[in-house]
Amino acid sequence: MLPLAALGKRIVILGPSNAGKSTLVVAIANRLDIPVFHLDQFRHLPNTDWQVRPDDEFAALHDAAILGESWVMEGNYSRLMPQRFARATGGILVTSNHWLRFGRYLKRTLINRKDRAGHLEGTKDSIKWSMIEWVLIKTRNSHVKYGRVLRESGLPAIECHTAKALNDLYEAWDLPVPH
Repeated sequence: MLPLAALGKRIVILGPSNAGKSTLVVAIANRLDIPVFHLDQFRHLPNTDWQVRPDDEFAALHDAAILGESWVMEGNYSRLMPQRFARATGGILVTSNHWLRFGRYLKRTLINRKDRAGHLEGTKDSIKWSMIEWVLIKTRNSHVKYGRVLRESGLPAIECHTAKALNDLYEAWDLPVPH
């Protein structure tokens, strides 16, 4: 496994919903003392039930963030990947079984912790059929696409395809284990 330092100071984290990207991005940002960005917070308006921000505003927030000297950023949003990968120095793919991700979705939505990594400010999450379909069906095999994008980028990269692999990464990099 690559050491964390091999990924540099501008790290992208990709993967399907509820795979653990948001928690990992915060742990890495804290370890490296660099800014953290959750793309869902750029894409959606705070104090709403995940209302989508206009495309031009989202792109402007994204593009301003990647200009920074150092950052760790999680999220996919394929149309913005080219400029993100052009600035990135390393990448991580995080995925796991779709049933595990579905369970995480239910847990995070029902518990609704305001301090959850990636939480949208002022939002009370609610269970949505569209999100259930997204986790269980639409993004079931998205790790294949994201893995290909990451490998084709030529960046130093790590792929965690199971919860155990992700836990091993936390241990190898001496990151605080999520609760």
